[in-house]
Amino acid sequence: MSGSGLLNTANLKGRMKVLILIPIVIIVALQAYIRLAPIHAKEWHVDPFTAQPPQEGGVLDIFQTEVSSQAALEAYHAVALSTPRTKLLAGSVHEGRVSYVTRSLLWGFPDVTTIGAQPSETGSQIAMLARLRFGKGDMGVNGKRVAAWKNTAGL
Repeated sequence: MSGSGLLNTANLKGRMKVLILIPIVIIVALQAYIRLAPIHAKEWHVDPFTAQPPQEGGVLDIFQTEVSSQAALEAYHAVALSTPRTKLLAGSVHEGRVSYVTRSLLWGFPDVTTIGAQPSETGSQIAMLARLRFGKGDMGVNGKRVAAWKNTAGL
């Protein structure tokens, strides 16, 4: 093999390494952005009773329960915090509104769920607003989470 043939082979291997590394770097950068992008409470900790309807992939469920708003929020707060990969974003039971961030297992996509409670004649009215931080669809994950939290709280 001549010297120029060796150079061409080495050059080809170098180009192939670059072609393999570029997609890996892009994936790692996207992963870092998804996991590290800030979620500002001012934008996401909104009153679910007066908020605009969520975009595709989001859920707004408003319903009645016979328990007090304080007791309802305490129950949902316990359920939310026991959910894997879920953390408190803002608010408190005492405030009457609490927001949580739940991240998907693989990519860590954040979804924000805000739960509000207000007294009603028969107990309390609860609003659960679940939204995507990124993308336009979540394959029903927000709806399933809201249903699971309601079912687990048992109110």
